Amino acid sequence: MKVALCFLISYEQVINKEHIWREWIEANKDIINVYFHYRDYSTIKSEWIKKHAIPKKFIVETSYYHVVHAYFSTMHYAFLHDTNNKWFCFLTDSCVPIVSPFRFREMFFNHYNETIMSWKKAWWNVHMHKRSNLRQLGEEFRLANDPWFIIKREDVQRCIIYSNKNIDIFRLICAGGLANESIFAIILYSMNVLGRVKREVTHCVDWSRMSSTTSPHIFKEGSKRDLEHIDKFLKENQCTLFLRKTHSEFPDTILLNYIYEREKVGGDRVSKLNRIEYGFLFQRMFTHFMKFSFIGFILFSCYYVYISL
Repeated sequence: MKVALCFLISYEQVINKEHIWREWIEANKDIINVYFHYRDYSTIKSEWIKKHAIPKKFIVETSYYHVVHAYFSTMHYAFLHDTNNKWFCFLTDSCVPIVSPFRFREMFFNHYNETIMSWKKAWWNVHMHKRSNLRQLGEEFRLANDPWFIIKREDVQRCIIYSNKNIDIFRLICAGGLANESIFAIILYSMNVLGRVKREVTHCVDWSRMSSTTSPHIFKEGSKRDLEHIDKFLKENQCTLFLRKTHSEFPDTILLNYIYEREKVGGDRVSKLNRIEYGFLFQRMFTHFMKFSFIGFILFSCYYVYISL
């Protein structure tokens, strides 16, 4: 099983803390695939980003107000590229990890079969604002979701199917602008699975200090207020794994402290995660050997004896 980190980058076509990302990913390289949706491959300076850039035929034009097609194109490629991709994490050039590699791995193996996305009824006046063209939809479809979240493989497939079978309504929603903040909740509701979504926040953000009329606070100085907000956010949102928006000048020492120093992992958590991972290994062996003999059944039985000890 793997995680697809799906970065949507434009403008400078960089990620603000590439060196931190690369070190963080390296610790879990066995379960992580990286994908970049970019603007112009020829102007990308980072060889690492180029290495993980998706094929040009999957690149679509994007802007602040119209980014849905970049989401869909990137997750569609990642979906096809590796059938082991079970989690699809959407990220921007200003997102950074804010938890340890162990915590991320633990979250994945415990919640790989869940989409984690905060959603609610649209809070804006749909008759005054054109966002997602919600005024043209029925009341029950006037929904909003966090623009950056984690979606499981089965729900990615549902989104792809919906966009192909409901072309007119899909285009209508996207034409309204900022549709990435509604389309996923609408699709999952239409497919009768929105109620199964783990309704949690995956990206720490500060909307109390907006940097513009449409953007949240940019974490740059690492001030006392910044840290107080991050600490409070992490305490109240147990599924948070990333921080946005992070300026390139945000102190590395602060990020590294959150990632590698703040959380002390006990042996019981390590043992529990090992048992879970061994469980998936035994399941794969069971599936393989059951095609030929009863060896799979024996191995699977041994696993249950092991976890009960």
